[in-house]
Amino acid sequence: MAKIRLDKAVADYAGITRSQARELLKSKRVAVDGRMEKLFDYKFDPEHQSLAVDGRELCAVRHLYLMLHKPQGYLSATRDRRAPTVLDLVPPEYRRKGLFPAGRLDQDTEGLVLLTDDGQLAHRILSPRRHIPKTYFVTLDRPMTCQMAERFAAGMDLGGGEVSSPARLEISGEDPCSGRVVIYEGIYHQIKRMFQRCGAQVVYLKRLAMGGLWLDEALEPGQCRPIAEEEKNRLFMGETD
Repeated sequence: MAKIRLDKAVADYAGITRSQARELLKSKRVAVDGRMEKLFDYKFDPEHQSLAVDGRELCAVRHLYLMLHKPQGYLSATRDRRAPTVLDLVPPEYRRKGLFPAGRLDQDTEGLVLLTDDGQLAHRILSPRRHIPKTYFVTLDRPMTCQMAERFAAGMDLGGGEVSSPARLEISGEDPCSGRVVIYEGIYHQIKRMFQRCGAQVVYLKRLAMGGLWLDEALEPGQCRPIAEEEKNRLFMGETD
């Protein structure tokens, strides 16, 4: 959305005339991003700035939420000197200040990453108290076993003083070396370390879902798209607290 003159923005959002809007500006009753502004021709950006009159919000900043199918080889970071990051995959029309990945996904892991400029929502997703489930497709270098599933369900000592919470391992009926894992926390390299404790190595890992938000199968690796409000609400489906 293009920037517009502030007097026009106030008039449009408040439902008043341009002259009335200018009187409000002269009287220092208009705030942009919480700061008083009185210039009629100030360029207001409805997409990235908030607008209020006498403390009453007229236009709130609209946050951006992108579902990205992260390929292998990209860092879940905003910038890095040595490797490409997930932000390098964002098309120009979706790039904006403050965009970041809500949570990390290992460089050699592909799948669902949520990109947003909404810090409050990201905090809710990443908070250890939320226990939002994250679902992964995993392939090992050896067949999965019922004993592995039992150890996952009980939680396990990962070493270094870290102990995982109970997780769920579902073995594929078609390929015993593959299955789905659901975890409720974000310990560093958690899934890989859990399987290592079971004597197996992860050879392929893909995140399929965060909460009830599943990766769009139509998205090729490297592609992204905005998510709808209803999809955003699915992020908190299945949380245990």
